[in-house]
Amino acid sequence: MRTPVVMTLGMVFAPCGLLLNLTGTLAPGWRLVKGFLNQPVDVELYQGLWDMCREQSSSERECGQTDEWGYFEAQPVLVARALMVTSLAATVLGLLLASLGVRCWQDEPSFVLAGLSGVVLFVAGLLSLIPVSWYNHFLGDRDVLPAPASPVTVQVSYSLVLGYLGSCLLLLGGFSLALSFAPWCEERCRRRRKAPSAGPRRSSVSTIRVEWPEPELAPAIKYYSDGQHRPPPAQHRKAKPQVGFPMPRPRPKAYTNSVDVLDGEGWEAAESPDAPSCSTHPCDSSLPCDSDL
Repeated sequence: MRTPVVMTLGMVFAPCGLLLNLTGTLAPGWRLVKGFLNQPVDVELYQGLWDMCREQSSSERECGQTDEWGYFEAQPVLVARALMVTSLAATVLGLLLASLGVRCWQDEPSFVLAGLSGVVLFVAGLLSLIPVSWYNHFLGDRDVLPAPASPVTVQVSYSLVLGYLGSCLLLLGGFSLALSFAPWCEERCRRRRKAPSAGPRRSSVSTIRVEWPEPELAPAIKYYSDGQHRPPPAQHRKAKPQVGFPMPRPRPKAYTNSVDVLDGEGWEAAESPDAPSCSTHPCDSSLPCDSDL
């Protein structure tokens, strides 16, 4: 697996920030003082956090100058010493965690360690940016940062510039490495979605339950004043219209008149030669013959 771009940027910016902050902390160049009376015009005094150096174009730089104005006891200088040292220690710790997290010698990095190192480096950048900004704010205030009176002038020196650059690089590197938390968070959320829930899942959308009043229904049995109960009268419903046309029905073929049936049988008996006559009919004399009809 290739090293992610955010880790590469963090591993490039963080060491550069550490180098610049280390140089700015140790170098005696936070403030430049020049224009001293009764001294050559090219004499300059460089003031840092730990030392002061006197420089002249015709001679070499001389460090270890005595503090005649109480510069090292000023509050911005003391705070800058403590915070810059703390920032350097935090930067070293962040780089150690970043090396273990990125681990270019293996196939997959440790996103948790890389992200944690980014947070540490970001804090280190803030710890170095605070004293640099505070010192720059009181640079020209001779009551806070003691300096000789006018016509002596004070200016920003190179150590402050290095401190600003180093702090910004640490902030960028820490932010880049802190983005390594994104793949780890994504993988963790994916596992939580796949894992079965232990209890009933609660909906994220609030549900409002509305209870509507039940409609009043007419009683099936109506009670009258005499104590008897009678069923309610049937409601007249309108007949539904019939759709289509009536189908023709065939007429029934069965005989319903007994006389017709006997007449038919008697007619057939009269026509047949073998049929007995009315005089010899064995039936009862009470039955009528065809001649009588």
